[in-house]
Amino acid sequence: MRDRFVEKLDQLQKELLEMGMLCEEAIMKTYRLLVSTENREETAEEIDHLENEIDGKEQGIESICLQLLLRQQPVASDLRRISAAMKMITDLERIGDQATDIAEIMKTGSIDVPVKGVAIAQMAEFTVSMVNKSVEAYVNRDLELSREVIDSDDQLDAMFLDVRKTLTDPNINETFNNDQILDLLMIAKYYERIGDHATNIGEWVEFSLTGVHRQGKKVYNVFGAYAK
Repeated sequence: MRDRFVEKLDQLQKELLEMGMLCEEAIMKTYRLLVSTENREETAEEIDHLENEIDGKEQGIESICLQLLLRQQPVASDLRRISAAMKMITDLERIGDQATDIAEIMKTGSIDVPVKGVAIAQMAEFTVSMVNKSVEAYVNRDLELSREVIDSDDQLDAMFLDVRKTLTDPNINETFNNDQILDLLMIAKYYERIGDHATNIGEWVEFSLTGVHRQGKKVYNVFGAYAK
């Protein structure tokens, strides 16, 4: 019975890793849309396809988690690991949605030139790193790496504020018109939200390893009282 349980856990880990890689690929393709005007429609369609794959992974992983919970009666540490995975796939699915939203803006909006002079592409690269590290932390049960992801959210927030400051500088009108500025602000906000989801994943990894979960500045035991 335990061998079957371990086999299912290994499958869960593999599927979650693949879902994370799909999210990373989708974000990197939005980066490509920002820095180049070539094949934009084709790239946007590829992101749509990736989102469908991500949605399928979410359903498959949820099924594995439910099988583990209902059939295997996991002990506390395994229960935390499975519960964390169920929370994480929701954030990964939303990351896929937001990559698609960015692609839609780039495909149908007003930005018809490569984006230069604004650090939005750097935000894209940073969010890829956050997603990669958050899923890697889960797979490798790496508490230090999960906390690195959580702490890096402040860096991404600072990048967003820098982008917003750049885009609201009156001199930016020499490079982008008002519609383009609004589209770029929206895209930057989507990247910030992707970072928030990666941070959530990091927090659930931390919970799976320690039994406590953050909520703002408080940390509490999901199955009990506040830890501190």
